[in-house]
Amino acid sequence: MTYIERVLENLKKRNPNEPEFHQAATEILTTIAPVVDKHPEYEAAGLLERFTEPERVIMFRVPWVDDSGKVNVNKGYRVQFNSAIGPYKGGLRFHPSVNLSIIKFLGLEQILKNSLTGLPIGGGKGGSDFDPKGKSDREVMAFCQSFMTELYRHIGADTDVPAGDIGVGGREIGYLFGQYKRIRDEHVGVLTGRGLSYGGSLVRTEATGFGLIYITEEALKMRGDSFKGKTVVISGSGNVAIYACSKAQSLGAKVVAMYDSNGYVYDPDGIKLDIIKDIKEVKRGRIKEYAERVKGAKYFDNCKGIWQIPCDIALPCATQNEIDENDAAALVKNGVKYVAEGANMPSTLEAIEVFRKNGVVFLPAKAANAGGVATSALEMAQSSGRMFWTFEEVDKKLKNIMIDIYHNIDDAAKEYGHEGDYVLGANIAGFVKVATAMMAHGVV
Repeated sequence: MTYIERVLENLKKRNPNEPEFHQAATEILTTIAPVVDKHPEYEAAGLLERFTEPERVIMFRVPWVDDSGKVNVNKGYRVQFNSAIGPYKGGLRFHPSVNLSIIKFLGLEQILKNSLTGLPIGGGKGGSDFDPKGKSDREVMAFCQSFMTELYRHIGADTDVPAGDIGVGGREIGYLFGQYKRIRDEHVGVLTGRGLSYGGSLVRTEATGFGLIYITEEALKMRGDSFKGKTVVISGSGNVAIYACSKAQSLGAKVVAMYDSNGYVYDPDGIKLDIIKDIKEVKRGRIKEYAERVKGAKYFDNCKGIWQIPCDIALPCATQNEIDENDAAALVKNGVKYVAEGANMPSTLEAIEVFRKNGVVFLPAKAANAGGVATSALEMAQSSGRMFWTFEEVDKKLKNIMIDIYHNIDDAAKEYGHEGDYVLGANIAGFVKVATAMMAHGVV
């Protein structure tokens, strides 16, 4: 049994009933084998055991009172996974599906994603099984204040800097930051994704979606191609999906489908993004309203059906494991040439294998959706220097970071004899930097 096999076996024994964490660890460790084989000193230093074990796991209760006066109790989490190259950095997710396995998988992925940005940030993740949907602003504020009343003890501008994720947008970040400031009596960059009036950065809202398109655009460019005239399917209808759609359309693509948790809309003439924004950002409504407002558009209850739509480029931007083996086969059958992940781990291991075998250019999440955390790190830099950069300055830095990520993962794949395998390339390029830092620090 190899070193990697032993680590994976022990990881699964020590962390039972954590399938998402097992999936992420398996994908990462099996693809970095070429690097590990070249460095026997890693085994002597127990490097992989330390790499896959969080430095700290914080779990806590979050009591809050709803509008009817009822006391509710949710679970809160913060997994501070690895600080070898910088302070912990990673989002907070508020969603009923949140559990320790999901937070750990996200945190492990975040280590490599943050490394790939080239910026000095480590990996972490957090959240709660609280569902902000259908809650009043006062209820969301009550929950966020209770959540931060515990979390503030464990974070700081040079220790751990959370951001938003699913269910945590500008409203939630504002309430969280307000409570942190009240308790600590300091105005520092301890959270990113803040409003522009209190230390936020331009482009942060658009960053993950824009970054997804920038890296895909570079992959197209290196093959003598472009977004112009391409048919695109995007899952999700949150920030990532909306701004990926916006940027893809500006480059000449036709986005024909988007979805939310209830179903998807198909518009053969191309999605009218202003209507999507009005429904999702202004009214906080359901996407089926789009079909009621746009002639020729159709709504379908089954979200899975979106992957049956013929397209050149698929951009999964919703949640983990939304594309399985059958979905991948349908996409391939209908002519997909590029798949770039805007969500975290939206494709199963089996789906990725289908894409690989059929020559689809597949850009994994830790590379393709790194634009959000990259811009969060740029926000941290602005906070530290009490600076404020223009939209154009931040957007240019973001685009350059995403182009660099593409070439770094492409070079790593070529160096280790797997040209075009960007899962391997991303994992290796991200891992090498972290491993080098961990070895330099000794056994800590």
